[in-house]
Amino acid sequence: MPYPPGHREETRRRIVRSARNLFNRLGFDNVSINQIMAGADLTRGAFYNYFDSKSDLYAEVLGCFFTDPGWNNSWEGVHVDLAASDVGRQIVRAYLSRQHLESKGGACPMVALPSDVARSGASAKRAFENVFKAMVSTLEGGSNGNRIPRTKAQAIAALCVGGMVVARAMNDRRFANELCNASMTVAIRLGGWNDRTKLKPEKAQRHRREQPY
Repeated sequence: MPYPPGHREETRRRIVRSARNLFNRLGFDNVSINQIMAGADLTRGAFYNYFDSKSDLYAEVLGCFFTDPGWNNSWEGVHVDLAASDVGRQIVRAYLSRQHLESKGGACPMVALPSDVARSGASAKRAFENVFKAMVSTLEGGSNGNRIPRTKAQAIAALCVGGMVVARAMNDRRFANELCNASMTVAIRLGGWNDRTKLKPEKAQRHRREQPY
């Protein structure tokens, strides 16, 4: 019996979602193909119908909402409209959001996997580079049709990624929240976006679900 239309594409997406979640939580070296396929409710034998190797899959996992239209659904209550005139402001707020800070398997791989990428081969580094460049390019679009200089877009992207990497490494969640807030404030100022919204102080335990700010 033939598979329905779109079956292959959906199966590939399931494998990528499973791998992204596991790689983000455990790191590349600690995840097996068996684990990835089990997470996708598939058998190991099906893996090679879609990818040549775990490294091949790893390069595809290195994506975020700049390259994957469905990615913004990973953080509950956070949405980014890539067609909006203020997309740069939306990206800064989403990337430095409480939801992203507390996310585990759903974190942007640029935040969760930079050390793995640095130790990986050229294909993974190219994938990481492509996602970061896509972020910069999107931020360059600016707000209300006004573009911002590339140097500012690069600095904003670095503030978002670097700020979140450091914040997620902190035990002190209040300090981590303050760091995200500071990075957001400076990034929004650099982009020329008028946004007074700030992260609220940390009042709950690390895994408590917060309302979108």
